[in-house]
Amino acid sequence: MSRADLVRFPLLEAGQPYPLGATVTEEGINFAVFSAHATRVDLCIFDEAGRIEVARRELPEFTDEVWHGFLPGAKAGLVYGYRVHGPWQPEEGHRFNPHKLLLDPYAREWVGQLRWSPVLFAGDAAPSGALLGVDKRDSASYMPKARVVADLPPLSQPRPAVPWDRSVIYECHVRGLTRQHPQVPGRLRGTFAGLAHDAVIAHLVSLGVTAVELLPVHAFVDDAQLTDRGLRNYWGYNTLGFFALEQRYLGAGGIGEFRAMAERLHEAGIELILDVVYNHTAEGNEMGPTLSFKGLDNACWYRLNPENRRHYINDTGTGNTLNLSHPRVLQMVMDSLRYWVVQMGVDGFRFDLATILGREATGFDQGCGFFDAMAQDPVLQHVKLIAEPWDCGPGGYQPGNFPPRWAEWNDAFRDTVRSFWRGDEMQAAALATRLTGSADRFDQRGRRPWASVNFITAHDGFTLHDLVSYNHKRNDANGEDNRDGHDDNRSWNCGAEGPTDDSRVLTLRERQKRNMLATLLLSQGTPMLLAGDEFGRSQQGNNNAYCQDNELSWLNWTGLDDPAGEQLSAFVCRLLKLRAALPALRMARFATGGDPESTFRDVVWLRSDGEEMQAGDWNDAQMRCFGMRVDGRALRLHEPDPAAETLIELVVNASPEDVGWTLDDGDSEYPWRRLIDTSSGYVAAVEGNNGRVLIAGRSLQLFATGLTAGGEEMLAALQRALDGVDASEAVS
Repeated sequence: MSRADLVRFPLLEAGQPYPLGATVTEEGINFAVFSAHATRVDLCIFDEAGRIEVARRELPEFTDEVWHGFLPGAKAGLVYGYRVHGPWQPEEGHRFNPHKLLLDPYAREWVGQLRWSPVLFAGDAAPSGALLGVDKRDSASYMPKARVVADLPPLSQPRPAVPWDRSVIYECHVRGLTRQHPQVPGRLRGTFAGLAHDAVIAHLVSLGVTAVELLPVHAFVDDAQLTDRGLRNYWGYNTLGFFALEQRYLGAGGIGEFRAMAERLHEAGIELILDVVYNHTAEGNEMGPTLSFKGLDNACWYRLNPENRRHYINDTGTGNTLNLSHPRVLQMVMDSLRYWVVQMGVDGFRFDLATILGREATGFDQGCGFFDAMAQDPVLQHVKLIAEPWDCGPGGYQPGNFPPRWAEWNDAFRDTVRSFWRGDEMQAAALATRLTGSADRFDQRGRRPWASVNFITAHDGFTLHDLVSYNHKRNDANGEDNRDGHDDNRSWNCGAEGPTDDSRVLTLRERQKRNMLATLLLSQGTPMLLAGDEFGRSQQGNNNAYCQDNELSWLNWTGLDDPAGEQLSAFVCRLLKLRAALPALRMARFATGGDPESTFRDVVWLRSDGEEMQAGDWNDAQMRCFGMRVDGRALRLHEPDPAAETLIELVVNASPEDVGWTLDDGDSEYPWRRLIDTSSGYVAAVEGNNGRVLIAGRSLQLFATGLTAGGEEMLAALQRALDGVDASEAVS
């Protein structure tokens, strides 16, 4: 070490054990990292490019199992990593190896990329999988490094704070959303700055969505087996840095581009939700690399097999499971969540394999440390929390069992709606439950219908177009002999497998898309729309495109120029305008059906003859046509609202045959208005107050009538806004 380096990087002072990570002050930088079992921690300082180690300093203090030190005169931008000394005892869970450079778990920015090499593995391995000894090769040249980042100034835009009952989520991928967008400049495509482009924001606003949910953007690693096949981890569920952004989504503006994107979304009234992966890391199992947590303190960071601590508990299916039962691991997760809210402008989180976060040694527990920490945290009190309520571990399927304040992905909604519109038997009763918010799962502990996040499609599985175009998956491009991905898709190709020129098949496919979109967006609960479904995006039958960072996964925006795509997008806009305008489509409380003798009944289930459904009707395996009537007056909670003075009737018909339907307006003196008809404008007469209409085969129709003059005026204005028709025009 030269005298110049000694002056530039003096010996570390004691510093403070909190906050964890690298914290910039006016006097220098404080470094603090948790490791309960280490015997020594070295701070390694690199040049700006992260290629050459220019200084190494031992962290001088160890307080409350945190190693810490202060580097006087250091500034933001310093590049660093750690080397951690301690026992190499895999059978006891300890895997310390100071020859392996480690990323700081609290690093906010990375420099460089991970390059796969045998040098990244801390121990030599025999073909049997047994660890033979410590690998003494230096891994630094293959590792990304951490760059010190100062705190950012406060956000300038107020948060939209969209109420849950008005929320509509748009699930998308940062890169895939804009990689082929013709109006986004080439240099911005596939980045956060591209997502913030006016053309993209305008599309989101015109649709009527209130939140974008981004697939993982935390820094992640491309799996070695994928890079060997010339592929990449496109979805990003392989996190290594829970405070850092994935570099491939950043342009010249660095992490500031993410903040600018959040501010631009907020300005447009759109919330930002992140899909986050706090259940595992990219380090894999006992045969995986040593990149960060494994080398810092493997026995604390991960859940290990108590009978042989060389092995990992694999409740995630990815090789390892983070140990949120440990207070420092839980602290890291909470610190990370607060960082993204306070510093980066995030409004909510969708937690991948969230059951793991609630699992203690005794199993899933609503009173676990993670849920308790989330419930009391003042910073996280007002953000949206969404659980994927399952994993592959014991007792891992927990829909409906998350605490109050949480919403959950509802796979039962997806499966039931797909089955019903495919024409399966015995689906009517199940669909009725899903249409009203899945009370069987969520009506407990004061939870509301919005707790059910309803979806037909998501990133994992068929797109909506492929759902009506393929009976079987087409995943050969993934290089796994079509063995990956779900086999039970409940899809229906409408008479031809894949692309076809058959006009009858194409017409039916478009109607089926409208049927499922209308069911999704007119049901109680929180709807989630998959990006591109609004204009018919296809993945050519691939239902597991996790490794396809190419045109197969990227949105082809030319679909909006196709007449079918343009019409479908306009249909989604119409549905979302209706949802926003009519409180009966987003009830604040679960419907009960009420006493048949009561004045107002929130929901009544109807047969085609206008009579109320009976038990025998629900038990009829062939029942494929029924209606749901919602009385807005029963839902009014506070002051009179003209929008609540309406009666709506939603009729679904999954039969291939047309069904005559009786519209009985009851107390209303105003005509019924047809607001939605998925059969592309099929119109039938409504005569007097007890009219008969025809519900076309495989279609959905939504009717509404005013119950007061105020309700009628509101509906008239709404229909004018939707259609530009005369206020007096009703179904005719």
